[in-house]
Amino acid sequence: MSPIWWVLWSGICAVGTGLLVYFIMQSHMEVVLAKQREELAAARATLAAQREALENSLKNTEESARHQAMDDFLADIRVEERHYTREHKVLFMSRKMLVRQERIFFRNIPLSNWVEQEMALEEGVDAEKMARTMSIFVNAALLGDSPESTVQKLLR
Repeated sequence: MSPIWWVLWSGICAVGTGLLVYFIMQSHMEVVLAKQREELAAARATLAAQREALENSLKNTEESARHQAMDDFLADIRVEERHYTREHKVLFMSRKMLVRQERIFFRNIPLSNWVEQEMALEEGVDAEKMARTMSIFVNAALLGDSPESTVQKLLR
């Protein structure tokens, strides 16, 4: 019986060793798989962060381009004005009226018709100063001394 016992014992040891190797390799494969999943998760997190940064960059670029386009558009808009005095004669009386006309331009294209405004002109009143205060499209208080630069700032 001794040789059969040795053969059986060798078989049991071989099966036991095989099971032990199987479980060790199974745990080793789980460790390798866990490391790969960790690397994959890190790569996905990096890609997600890069995607978010790229989307933010695109949004900022689009916003700045839109803002620049609006600034360029508003820089091309201007107000053209002209004024003159009109005299009304009724019998023995003569009344002077200051007539101010304005229209809005985009580059050289008029966006509006002439808007006319009349105001009685009294003796001793500066017609130029009064014409500036009668502005329809641009407030005269904002014009100050240099109407051209302030108008551009106002339109922006």
